[in-house]
Amino acid sequence: MVVSRKKKNKKFRGSKTHGWGSTLRHRGAGSRGGRGMAGSGKRADHKKISILKEYGHSYFGKHGFRRPQKMLKHLKAINIIDLPDKDKINLTEMGIDKLLSKGTPKRKYEIIVSACSEKAKEKIQSAGGKILAK
Repeated sequence: MVVSRKKKNKKFRGSKTHGWGSTLRHRGAGSRGGRGMAGSGKRADHKKISILKEYGHSYFGKHGFRRPQKMLKHLKAINIIDLPDKDKINLTEMGIDKLLSKGTPKRKYEIIVSACSEKAKEKIQSAGGKILAK
């Protein structure tokens, strides 16, 4: 036979604190003096003097200016080692923006790409291939 147990809130009916000790505790932000800068005297000058003594004048207000950042375009890149085994490759049609230099070329490639690293260009040209910038 399964024993049915009382729920906690039923068990503590009639008790003032429901097992949380002092009546001040377990009451949300009110038990800790508010959230954020509550009580700091930011608007009504209540505790401003004591806060200025402890933290100085940098406690209140906004500080500095954040420049709006440009949206960085993430380039899709491919290394030489990952190139397909064809003589003529159009990387822009494949959706690749840049050619990087990892690996050695397997053949004389003729590659059409919008950007490539200097080292990749050297490797392709030393193998007898060409890079056509689009």
